[in-house]
Amino acid sequence: MKTVRWGILSTAKIAVEKVIPAIQQAENSTVSAISSRSAEKADAIANKLDIPTSYGSYEELLNDANIDAIYNPLPNHLHVPKSIEALQHQKHVLCEKPISLDENEAQNLLFASQQFPDLKIMEAFMYRFHPQWRKAKSIVDSGKIGNLQTIESFFSYYNDDPADIRNNPDMGGGGLMDIGCYCISVSRFLFDSEPNEVSGYWKINPETNVDYIASGVLNFRDGTATFSCSTKATPYQHVNVVGTEGRIVIPIPFNPPSMKKTTITLHKDQQSENIIFDPANHYTLEVEAFNHAIRNNTTVPTPLDDAIKNMHVIDRFRRSAGSSPPNGY
Repeated sequence: MKTVRWGILSTAKIAVEKVIPAIQQAENSTVSAISSRSAEKADAIANKLDIPTSYGSYEELLNDANIDAIYNPLPNHLHVPKSIEALQHQKHVLCEKPISLDENEAQNLLFASQQFPDLKIMEAFMYRFHPQWRKAKSIVDSGKIGNLQTIESFFSYYNDDPADIRNNPDMGGGGLMDIGCYCISVSRFLFDSEPNEVSGYWKINPETNVDYIASGVLNFRDGTATFSCSTKATPYQHVNVVGTEGRIVIPIPFNPPSMKKTTITLHKDQQSENIIFDPANHYTLEVEAFNHAIRNNTTVPTPLDDAIKNMHVIDRFRRSAGSSPPNGY
């Protein structure tokens, strides 16, 4: 297989604005079809983005024998069911984060994927593929900032639209699931281990029954990580990585602009070094890494085991936070 032929499940905003253009820019990659519950909407997006085929149902796309891989940006409650369907139709799957509604559902996806050992499936945490994170990880692993002590992360935006899927508890909405999952993933990624203890605190919107502020403390064997996320705060994000001999500041950790240079700052020995990266599209880099695994039959960069562990921490946060939304997620 020289070119991976992609099909897109739904016309979600992240697919239309970010991932489809990224796939089209990626090497050995093409977007062959897109689907929606509305044939008219699928056709309109196909025409806009120069996609040759559109379908008015997800099932039609999954039945297309000319599709090799599926990108699943559906609402959270459809991540596992539709990803399993895609596997059953012999499609590789790149599924948006968070991979599932809870750890048990993520385990079910793993069990289903084991029935199709020749197919690749991966959670789409695109941030890990950006050069700034590759560099930050290498600095931590090299010991340049000494022993990693603590990580501070924050991620917020403002969304009070009750019709938005992120404010729908039945669809797995809430800030913890949408953006808090990044803060948890980053902490596990840099410590390269799992937390022994998880403490969580959140505020639930009584009108939508989803969390709009979530703050957590992750206690690792060698240090701690603290984070806050909010869907009703001014847009802001940062990560501060602190070691015994220095620290790294990442000012735009999760969605750096793909057309501009990116900078992280290393503070060490009372000096500051700005490390500058050329423009990079982490979605394209993610797709190319996934394509490589397909074309060369190698392990995907972030296997489902990592996704399950992230959901495990999210579940522990919920149990600690106590007052859960009515659906129990």
